[in-house]
Amino acid sequence: MYSILTKLHCNAAQHPPHHFSAGRSSSCDDSCEPSYPCELCGGPEQDHRLKVLFQVLDVNGDGGICVNDLSIGLKKLGVHRTELELMKIVKAGDKDLDGQLDFEEFVHYLRDHEKKLRLVFKSLDKKNDGRIDKQEIMQSLRDLGVNISEQQAEKILKSMDKNGTMTIDWNEWRDYHLLHPANNIPEIILHWKHSTIFDVGESLMVPDEFTAEEKKTGMWWRHLVAGGAAGAVSRTCTAPLDRLKVLMQVHASRTNSMCIAGGFNHMIREGGMRSLWRGNGMNVIKIAPESAIKFMAYEQIKRLIGSNQETLGILERFVAGSLAGAIAQSSIYPMEVLKTRLALRKTGQFSGIADCAKHIFRKEGMTAFYKGYIPNLIGIIPYAGIDLAVYETLKNSWLQRYATDSADPGVFVLLACGTTSSTCGQLASYPLALVRTRMQAQATIEGGPQMTMSGLFKHIVKTEGAFGLYRGLAPNFMKVIPAVSISYVVYENLKMSLGVVSR
Repeated sequence: MYSILTKLHCNAAQHPPHHFSAGRSSSCDDSCEPSYPCELCGGPEQDHRLKVLFQVLDVNGDGGICVNDLSIGLKKLGVHRTELELMKIVKAGDKDLDGQLDFEEFVHYLRDHEKKLRLVFKSLDKKNDGRIDKQEIMQSLRDLGVNISEQQAEKILKSMDKNGTMTIDWNEWRDYHLLHPANNIPEIILHWKHSTIFDVGESLMVPDEFTAEEKKTGMWWRHLVAGGAAGAVSRTCTAPLDRLKVLMQVHASRTNSMCIAGGFNHMIREGGMRSLWRGNGMNVIKIAPESAIKFMAYEQIKRLIGSNQETLGILERFVAGSLAGAIAQSSIYPMEVLKTRLALRKTGQFSGIADCAKHIFRKEGMTAFYKGYIPNLIGIIPYAGIDLAVYETLKNSWLQRYATDSADPGVFVLLACGTTSSTCGQLASYPLALVRTRMQAQATIEGGPQMTMSGLFKHIVKTEGAFGLYRGLAPNFMKVIPAVSISYVVYENLKMSLGVVSR
């Protein structure tokens, strides 16, 4: 950014915009070099320099930069961008959604953009000498699973190399990428996956993004396989807490108080130690179809909403992820009902999953497999939305404050962010999850009433108070940290076994 700003400020000093007059130096000309900056072209006052850039790009002088302003202004500076790229820039920085960037939005966009570019530059600079050569470009792309020839690497270098050294320094890198949309930084995407890695027993998270290279080389399915297997181990290890949560959601009340120790004692007395894992088989089996359907639906929805970029903005991710989650849940929902019924069954009630399914179908009909479907579907919105928003906020906060040499946050930061966002998502959607479980547990009894979602909400609040909507919350939260930790450790080990490159 610096070298283009230098040229731009020198030009601005010679031909200033009509609405900018203070603080100009008429002695500044095209001979100004970054090494010897004049007062306007490289002093410490970056805000001042950005103000000049803003005023040059604000072609019509209305205090806002629209797509047309960007197109005309950048062409004057010899920078050419497609209309789609310009639209992405405005969309990325336009916080108040008025179709243009005011000065504050413009500065925020450029600074955030530069931060990401520096992370990528440092990740490419393998020798840590402040320059990128063709060998480093080839190595970095090889790490992503893409092999290019030496000639192709030279072509990439030449497109950015201004001084003919066949290496790229930070100024050249920043200059080349000035005002180029950077919503999809592979370095950040690679290190900040969380819905694939962390499994807390719920599958309502927005799917992770994968880079174009990961999709092209088949790394995406290896990530999903590793994540699915890690989820199976994690769910199995925390299954006793999950079953206790289901029992407390269905059976606990003011008159039938069930504590954690009492719940475990009840399960062991009724069915022995093995009974602690009832329902876990179905909970593990449904991971594969749900993950596959959600991923495929997410990719299709991205195309339908007209996104040509590698990754989506946070709002688009929420919409696409929620819809994909709804499609996946609709496809495997009978498995959810079976999991709940198996978790609640008494010793000897069913001989297995198939026997349970036959029993439900014979006694209650096909509709029983979709009990609780509506609250489950509605619950996707607060869970996915809050989990995504909290995770992105924590991620961006860390990148802004602490990311200097790499976008890799390290295991503890990643675990903390994933655990916090998942916990917030679960807390927001828990009443809907409880109502869903109670509706799934309802067995058709001749002459017995079948409560609707709203009826069940009213009944719980009336008989148990608002606290009744959070029965089983303690064991649910108790399993979050061990579930996240176990799934991460298993995922990392499986990733290496499957040949997923970790940079």
